[in-house]
Amino acid sequence: MIQITPSLAIDEREITYEFIRASGPGGQNVNKVASAVQLRFDVRRSASLTEAVKARLIRAAGKRVTGEGVLVIEAKRYRTQEQNRQDATTRLTVLIRKALERPKPRRPTRPSLAAKARRVESKKKRGAIKRTRRERSNIHD
Repeated sequence: MIQITPSLAIDEREITYEFIRASGPGGQNVNKVASAVQLRFDVRRSASLTEAVKARLIRAAGKRVTGEGVLVIEAKRYRTQEQNRQDATTRLTVLIRKALERPKPRRPTRPSLAAKARRVESKKKRGAIKRTRRERSNIHD
């Protein structure tokens, strides 16, 4: 079980790990050892998450979710499989924790009377400045 919060845990059978070759530098080792990890978590079929959390998780993950609703996290930061596996699992838990938080509903606000008055006053001042420029008599005629 992967503990997300004290009240939520995900069964490890819901997650699959695939080890692939990492790109980038690594010398002779890079072409021989499959140290990068691809974690796959089927969000839509998960029994651990509620529908609302699933929807937020899919939205938060963005392009990392396939069309079938499978979240794919690639970890290739470290040189060992185990460290990359741990990194991918940590990134998954962080993403799920973020999806567990309900977004605050936006409360529409209106400008106060004082704010409206300040706005109108500043517009009047700006208009007056422009008016004085326009009504200046041509001295050079």
